Amino acid sequence: MTSTPHDANTRPALPSGRFTGRAAFQQLVRDALACAAREGWREIILSDASFEDWPLGEREFVQALQEWSVPGRRCTLLARRYDEVVRRHARFVTWRKTWSHIIEARACSSADPLDLPSAIWSPGWVMQRLDPERCNGVSGSEPERRVLLRENLQEWLQKSTPSFPAVTLGL
Repeated sequence: MTSTPHDANTRPALPSGRFTGRAAFQQLVRDALACAAREGWREIILSDASFEDWPLGEREFVQALQEWSVPGRRCTLLARRYDEVVRRHARFVTWRKTWSHIIEARACSSADPLDLPSAIWSPGWVMQRLDPERCNGVSGSEPERRVLLRENLQEWLQKSTPSFPAVTLGL
């Protein structure tokens, strides 16, 4: 995997190229959110069948989300189901309650878990696991890569329904 040039703060830009393994994937997710906070990305789409092996509940990840979260920003979550998110990522679930006005959660419960993209999309950089089981994939900022992933995610979002409410009302 290669890195693109450093920014003015001497922090490396997000990498471009192939990645292999769960540790590399999870670090890319952490780095992407840290970059989103640092650079003020206005829109992010996080997509995965279950998010079970994403670092959503880690303190570092939630802190990056907190730093990113300001009015006018938008994060869309797309999953098959959110059971694993609730079970494994308590910090994220708590954070989502506070910031539900900028988070839209959608589900495609009938999707095959291997068909639903496991990806991060932003207007300037994307990451996609091509083999979620082995955590192998690609990342980069190439326009064609960003457009193709966005189109794929839009197709899934059109098939999806609102899901994972920030609060549950009961009697």
